Amino acid sequence: MATISTADFRNGMCIRFNNKLYTIIEFQHVKPGKGSAFVRTKLRDLNSGRVIDNTFNAGVKLESERLEQKTMQYLYNDGADFNFMDMESFEQMSMPAETVGDAAKWLKENDEVTLLYAGDKLISLEPQMFVELEITETEPGFKGDTVQGSTKPATVETGATINVPMYLNIGDVVKIDTRTGEFVNRVQ
Repeated sequence: MATISTADFRNGMCIRFNNKLYTIIEFQHVKPGKGSAFVRTKLRDLNSGRVIDNTFNAGVKLESERLEQKTMQYLYNDGADFNFMDMESFEQMSMPAETVGDAAKWLKENDEVTLLYAGDKLISLEPQMFVELEITETEPGFKGDTVQGSTKPATVETGATINVPMYLNIGDVVKIDTRTGEFVNRVQ
């Protein structure tokens, strides 16, 4: 951990503030005509994901935390824990479902995930930005169901439910944006 001043702020930097870890989304140095300078910031809480606005007086000292990313391969879910393997050392680790959180609905066996660490503490687990999953349950589509913009719910192989165009059927493989949970296109 290093001590930094508000003059050292950079977007994406991780700081410890009020005993919580935050990443700096954006910041702005302000020098009013009267009074002392200050720094206006938007900070994302790394535990909850909540974004807060905060103003620091210029020159305030804070602790910065170094973030490390590690790529791992998702192996399987044994009912209680999700199991991953380090791609370099082949070391395996298990993670409780609470830690994996919403990312679980996009995890398919053998997919790579990115783990974000602050020191030794696991902060978040990010699935790949786009995943290809097979539809396992949906209403049947009919030839000619091509009305622009109309969708229907579909369940994919990981159990997640998304909205897909009317013409898709069970067995079709679709590409999904994991950031929004939206259908991108059908995979041929």
